Amino acid sequence: MCGRTSCHLPKEVLARACAYRDRQGQRRLPEWRNPDRYCPSYNKSPQSSSPVLLSRLHVEKGADSSERIIAPMRWGLVPSWFKEADPSKLQYNTSNCRSDTIMEKRSFKVPLGKGRRCVVLADGFYEWQRGQRTNRTQPYFIYFPQIKTEKSESMDAADGPEDWEKVWDNWRPLTMAGLFDCWEPPEGGDCLYSYTIITVDSCKGLNGIHHRMPAILDGEEAVSMWLDFGEVSAQEALKLIHPTENITFHRVSSVVNSSRNNTPECLLPLRLLGRKELKASGSSQKMLQWLATKSPKKQDTKTPQKAESDVPQWSSQFLKKSPLSPKRGGADLLEQWLKREKEEEPVAKRPHTQ
Repeated sequence: MCGRTSCHLPKEVLARACAYRDRQGQRRLPEWRNPDRYCPSYNKSPQSSSPVLLSRLHVEKGADSSERIIAPMRWGLVPSWFKEADPSKLQYNTSNCRSDTIMEKRSFKVPLGKGRRCVVLADGFYEWQRGQRTNRTQPYFIYFPQIKTEKSESMDAADGPEDWEKVWDNWRPLTMAGLFDCWEPPEGGDCLYSYTIITVDSCKGLNGIHHRMPAILDGEEAVSMWLDFGEVSAQEALKLIHPTENITFHRVSSVVNSSRNNTPECLLPLRLLGRKELKASGSSQKMLQWLATKSPKKQDTKTPQKAESDVPQWSSQFLKKSPLSPKRGGADLLEQWLKREKEEEPVAKRPHTQ
């Protein structure tokens, strides 16, 4: 299943991370719709708003179905046929949609038939492993393996679509297959766009943590086919829905257990919160590299810089809310982690057994 995610990238960075080629082979960035409704967070739960990719044809008649937009939507699909005035009165959980029953349930079969396919964006998702001899659970953060390249050294902003290739090679967002629908209040008012995440049996690597996982679209071709409902039928698109082994993960703190906690500690590797000596290695050590962007506008020119001030300045709005002490705060740990980053091949991961 998938009941908690992280998606904290600023909207401009997220758009660059989702750069693509249209049907003519032109490089493009997806256009934001209602960007003010996007609230970055390290700890998103159902009924919150999350960014999804969808075909422009859904919102513009006559548009090229290969063109994309990003729009914030409510997590937890509200069917278009729902008659109550309050969507929270929906009697069943629609945050996830099982792939094996997608054609049996009206809530999912109808939007699938209308081509309402979307891609849910996230840094990664959280899952909880239940102990074998205890009721205690261990949370994990699960995401795409990240590969360091020469391009990832540049963290400057792009001025336009032509610059995306030079800028975005730092973090690969997780792309999960979803369905969306549009619900109109019976008494009138704005339409509510909402989505569900399709789930499949877990891959071998994750089976020790949980028996279900999101249907992850691994690669640009899979994302393109899933979104392009104008050219790809539902029957063909459903062939993309299967487990993938191309994921990595690490244990995180129980601070993520409460969805009210919205700090970097939610996705920091657990070992970094309990050791004085920090070591970085492997794919997971790239997890928060994109956080270390400089923010010149926020620098105080009157304050003298220390000799070691080449350390990146943290620009994330959430880093200031860390519950840890100043010496061991989330930003401090991330800073040390990023400085010690090494280029290594990803290693095989196995879930921790309690």
